[in-house]
Amino acid sequence: MAQRATVSIMVNATPDTVYRVITDFSNYVNWFSDLKRIDVLERDNEGRALAVQFRAAAFGRSTTYVLRYDYGRAPEQLSWIQTSGDITASMKGQYLLQATDTGTKVTYDLEVELLVPIPQFIKSRAAHRIQTQALDELKARAESVQ
Repeated sequence: MAQRATVSIMVNATPDTVYRVITDFSNYVNWFSDLKRIDVLERDNEGRALAVQFRAAAFGRSTTYVLRYDYGRAPEQLSWIQTSGDITASMKGQYLLQATDTGTKVTYDLEVELLVPIPQFIKSRAAHRIQTQALDELKARAESVQ
């Protein structure tokens, strides 16, 4: 069964700045602590990353997965779906960016289904931690490059 969670954070940066940070995959390893390696496997005719392979820390080990990105509603939304993974059966998610008077409200929606059975409370705790950490690190990065 898939685990889904949605978390939001306020970022003191413009939506354009936040969008540039979340689409600059080659720099993720510089600010996203759980990521060990990122390779852009495919780009569209505008140079945007379409397929990206990630190697990340997960459940005390490393995992590798490939996400395919959809820019159809960019720059307000960036969504993705997993095309392959070694410990995840499926993963899909999105960043939603909403301009506010003080910056950008960023909402991170993520749904993950693991290949191995793990108790629900552990999956819930891990999903919340991953999203919260990702948003905290995204906030710090976007505010530092403003």
